[in-house]
Amino acid sequence: MFQALLLEKTDAGFRAGVRPVSEEQLPEGDVLVRVTHSTLNYKDALAITNKGPVVRAWPMVAGIDGAGVVIESSHPAWEEGDRFIHNGWGVGESRWGCLAQKARLKGDWLVGLPSVFTAHQAMAIGTAGYTAMLCVLALERHGVKPGDGEVLVTGATGGVGSVATALLSKLGYRVTGATGKLAEADYLIRLGAAAVIDRAELAVPGKPLQKERWAAVIDAVGSHTLANALAQTRYGGVVAACGLAQGSDLPATVMPFILRGITLAGIDSVMAPLALREQAWERLARDLDAAKLASMIEDVHLEDAVARAHDLIQGKLRGRVVVTMA
Repeated sequence: MFQALLLEKTDAGFRAGVRPVSEEQLPEGDVLVRVTHSTLNYKDALAITNKGPVVRAWPMVAGIDGAGVVIESSHPAWEEGDRFIHNGWGVGESRWGCLAQKARLKGDWLVGLPSVFTAHQAMAIGTAGYTAMLCVLALERHGVKPGDGEVLVTGATGGVGSVATALLSKLGYRVTGATGKLAEADYLIRLGAAAVIDRAELAVPGKPLQKERWAAVIDAVGSHTLANALAQTRYGGVVAACGLAQGSDLPATVMPFILRGITLAGIDSVMAPLALREQAWERLARDLDAAKLASMIEDVHLEDAVARAHDLIQGKLRGRVVVTMA
């Protein structure tokens, strides 16, 4: 038996809590792992609080991210003792996840933990930070260079935004962070932001074309924020969209696309191919400042994860939450 954060929905209602489960209950897979660390992403918080239709099968062990050590494997790429990272692939949604002391996963889903990272650091990055790196890669593929102008990062004090700010600043970009937590401006400046603006400037309906400001945007918010970011992006710029914290709607027009040649690049972290995942983690190992990463982290134990998930949904957290299994 081992401990897991189990989500259950019955006639009596929904409940989330740490429960003992057995290996026999785990789904099929060719790699059995010991999860030493996990994390809380926005999607995890939606599932744990039952605030969004994330979970597709019941009961469910939450947690889309995990890091630790392989216990046993029938997959040719993995052996006992190997260190791994897992992100996405529907775990914590349609398949039991990694907010648990053990998990059974598919070897094709796993990435080797870069030698520069501990499992704790990997989960401080988690899907949020890995997604931020996918966004940076998208900007680079579209030719955005540090000298091209300001890069806007929305939801800047969140997980994606915090890591994106740290990455972009180290790579030489001038970053403006948009946040509803202006009291955290010093936190963003320490991560490398050159300026901080109130998210209220972007969060309400705006004109379809506005004054050109941003060479590029990383947006984790969606809705009116994304629409305004598009309307303010400079000619030929690119906007990487990876989230929907404000909403899944996009109340925009085609005008930024056809009059300014803007590119809207969708970022999917869940089903991204292995080669892209490995590239992202290699770049994180090279381009993410370890000291800045450490400044983002809050550590909690598994039994505290439910309470912190509620705090995350209510906007009370900043940066990254690392969940320790022991």
